[in-house]
Amino acid sequence: MDFGVGKSQGTSDTRDCELKHSDLKVIGERTADAEAQRPTWSGRLEFILATVGYAVGLGNVWRFPYLCYNSGGGAFMIPYLTMVLLCGIPLLFMEFTIGQYTRLGPVHAFTKICPLLKGVGLATVVISFVVSTYYNVLISWALYYLFNSFGVETLPWKSCNNTWNAVGNCSSGFPGNNTHLQSASQQFFDHRLLKKTSGIEELGGLCWELFGCLLFAWVIVYLCIFKGVKSTGKVVYFTAVFPYFILFALLINNVQLPGAKNGILYFVTPVWSKLFEVKVWLNAASQVFNSLGIAFGSMISMASYNKFNNNICRDALIVSLTNSFTSILAGFVIFSAVGYMSHIHNLPVENIATDGPGLVFVVYPEVLSTMPLFQLWAPLFFIMLLCLGLDSQFATVEVAVTFIKDEFGGKVLPLLKREELLALAVCIVCFALGIPHITKGGIYVFQLMDYYTAVVSLMFLAFFEIVAVCWIFGIPRVSLMIKKMQGKSPNIYFRLCWLLLCPMLVLCILISSIIQYTPPHYGKYMYPVWAEWVGWGISLVSIIWIPFGAMQEIYKNKGPFIQRLKTAMTPTIDLDVVDQLQEKQNLDTLASEKLLSLVP
Repeated sequence: MDFGVGKSQGTSDTRDCELKHSDLKVIGERTADAEAQRPTWSGRLEFILATVGYAVGLGNVWRFPYLCYNSGGGAFMIPYLTMVLLCGIPLLFMEFTIGQYTRLGPVHAFTKICPLLKGVGLATVVISFVVSTYYNVLISWALYYLFNSFGVETLPWKSCNNTWNAVGNCSSGFPGNNTHLQSASQQFFDHRLLKKTSGIEELGGLCWELFGCLLFAWVIVYLCIFKGVKSTGKVVYFTAVFPYFILFALLINNVQLPGAKNGILYFVTPVWSKLFEVKVWLNAASQVFNSLGIAFGSMISMASYNKFNNNICRDALIVSLTNSFTSILAGFVIFSAVGYMSHIHNLPVENIATDGPGLVFVVYPEVLSTMPLFQLWAPLFFIMLLCLGLDSQFATVEVAVTFIKDEFGGKVLPLLKREELLALAVCIVCFALGIPHITKGGIYVFQLMDYYTAVVSLMFLAFFEIVAVCWIFGIPRVSLMIKKMQGKSPNIYFRLCWLLLCPMLVLCILISSIIQYTPPHYGKYMYPVWAEWVGWGISLVSIIWIPFGAMQEIYKNKGPFIQRLKTAMTPTIDLDVVDQLQEKQNLDTLASEKLLSLVP
């Protein structure tokens, strides 16, 4: 009898275990399947290199140095580093958390975290897709310069004796601001590369050489991403590391040139009065957001391929600080060269330094043409630009590919037969949409797209992303996600930044950007009113999904409006999944022990 009772009890315990096991079976199988189907980075270093490569782009070379010297020199470091610490690192950590925990792209991640603002996820995909259509144009420019720097006795942008030079309007050096002359380097960029027209009203025909360069650039991008993170993870070992060798080599070379010291001093000398200008702080915040890629969805997408317990806090610190270090290093490289040019032409530094693509496609090519061993430095410099651009382009394209796989994978992948064809289709569409940028008036299209996408739209997306995660989803839930992945909750620094500092700072930036809005321009050219309306339409292409998503979510819910709103603000993500999986493993062990105890 005792044996019978004992046997009955053991069977009952086993059945209880099996019952509890069945309760968790769906969750366990779903998570296991998701992890099995979604590829992961081969190692932590690949993820760090990929995210560093994405964050460190062409903007670090041309935008930061100009902003720094134009916003107070060394004094600019105070607002810049303040924004890195209060916004950059915390928000990058937050995006890594969302991607790694959910193992989803931004669209599905925000749908689970905050259904009301699920449109934020789609908006980030759209803005990344739009950027990818014109960002590769910059890479095609770098390729064009690279091809023209090989095997020549004199770089073609050095002299005025070329068919594209304007007669009587060309200077072999920098003519300064008080003359009608243009430098030979400027004329090569305007008349040889761009074949620039008078404005956006006159697009003209295609620049066929640029067409070939753009096609080649997209071929490179496709060959680097067609296997997903498995191929991208290998490529970034070169594309993310090589630029640092060139930057250090250029710095060592430049500081030995006459006048380099004056350029560096101009770059770092603090103008303390600038700290009281609101615009300087706005410039610092804008640089941090653009450079780290906050609100573009790329960091969420790349983190979604991490293993569940990867140390993302450490990675966020590494990526943020490396990005800032690279910006400062590039500033020394650029302004040591600018100081050298000011010495040669006996001009003030401010007459040579410029903002935007002109700094690396006009000023620096002119510097290279006067350097000893320019046959070596010119190709290396443009290969560096190519690597910097490609890393960022990989990530923006990957956002679109990840979205399609997450949203339509069951329908699209069987149709295309192979996943590589999905990446090919995305690249072909982006290439086709980039063609207007390589017409003779393409520079005006490029400037308009960049202004209304990377400046106007970005702050709206960043604000609503922070509202969705920090205020609606809530800091306690974010902390719980981190605790489940890292074993401990984030410290008070991150929680305070997420709860108060980040939302308030981004809101101030957004309001100030609206108040201080100025129409776009390219040099002295002012866009017509209809072009501004087109620009606002470009902005709406991304941000319109936020109100659309909110309205759709409220409409599909049932009950009174307040109840619908409350339901829309309730996350659907299962924060207990890790605990349940651990319990499942414990139940498996217990069941096995019970079954073994029944064996005679």
